[in-house]
Amino acid sequence: MSTRKRLSPEESRAAALEAARALLIEAGPQAVTLKAVAARIGRTHANLLHHFGSAAGLQKQLAAHLAGTVCESIADAVRATRAGIGSPREVVDLTFDAFGREGGGALASWMLASGNEDALDPIIETIHTLVHDLRPEEEHDSTDLAMHETTFTLVLLALGDALVGEQLADSLTVNRSVVRERATEMLIAAFVKNGVRV
Repeated sequence: MSTRKRLSPEESRAAALEAARALLIEAGPQAVTLKAVAARIGRTHANLLHHFGSAAGLQKQLAAHLAGTVCESIADAVRATRAGIGSPREVVDLTFDAFGREGGGALASWMLASGNEDALDPIIETIHTLVHDLRPEEEHDSTDLAMHETTFTLVLLALGDALVGEQLADSLTVNRSVVRERATEMLIAAFVKNGVRV
């Protein structure tokens, strides 16, 4: 007789995505398999196939899940900065941590190397939505473009740091934190240029 708790499809997908995220952080993107996730949550491989269709489907939904979670944290930090209770450095740290410590950079890189060409789509779509939602109503298209360029640069810096930051800093004998400092300076300049109090 089975003692497994019966989960709704939404609860089952959410549990699988949290387990996949934990595996990603603990062991890297190659550990995020349907079999490993199923074992972690006490479900069957077939159950996860039903929910995600394939390992690539699981990885793509994991990327979307990470993007949503991370972007909401970044959005909260940006809102706090605009309200005068947060700082641009918090936004930078959250972005860098999402791609580094949280495994977003490794997942995106691995998915791209595995031939999943649209691996970054969920992250990019979520970031575009974030930038659009955080934009004050009175901003014009030129300001919108400037904020998209700032977001692009911040994400590219964070992704690069996650993938080769440690090795590159060691090779050049520089302090790795310099990239976060430069990203913070860029973000402050963008906020000031767009009339956001920092």
